[in-house]
Amino acid sequence: MSNDKVVDNKEATSPTSIRTPSRTAPPTKIDVLILRHGEAGNRMTVVEEDSKRPLTPEGRAEMQKIVKSLRAVGLQVDRIYTSPLKRARETAEIAARILKIPTLEEWEELKPDGSKAALYRKLARFEQNSRVILVGHEPYLSSMMGEIIGTTDLRLSLKKGGLGKVRITSFSPRVSGELRWLLTPKIITRMS
Repeated sequence: MSNDKVVDNKEATSPTSIRTPSRTAPPTKIDVLILRHGEAGNRMTVVEEDSKRPLTPEGRAEMQKIVKSLRAVGLQVDRIYTSPLKRARETAEIAARILKIPTLEEWEELKPDGSKAALYRKLARFEQNSRVILVGHEPYLSSMMGEIIGTTDLRLSLKKGGLGKVRITSFSPRVSGELRWLLTPKIITRMS
């Protein structure tokens, strides 16, 4: 027989312990994993042709190895968004398949010349505790990480197949957050 006593909440709650609901919004917490596409063929001078560059066979194999390592360490995400450029799309498809991510969408905002302001507006619509992967290009991705963490002086470098994680904590008055980690492909594959 238990010695636990049942307490009537009405009697146990004093008027001073009752909290009124906060009128301010709860802090934002969205984890954004930033993945640079894998190794692609030689850069082309014509923009339309460059957008069609696929991953090389080596780039495809390396991305599979990287993403399998991420799966082995338990990485879990809800959605993946990618630049529509072929090399980024192929990288996102590999990640979605191996990590079993049900949602994969192309976002124009993730193109090398995409609008970061429009990207932040889209991210601001996500619910609390969302975890998403954004697949794109340099120098756009490292510039975006710098903006989120509030510095443009810091030079971040995201290697092909590299992965960064930022936690966005606010979208108002501007996007802000913290850099959680930045990993090279070599580090990722050694983790598993």
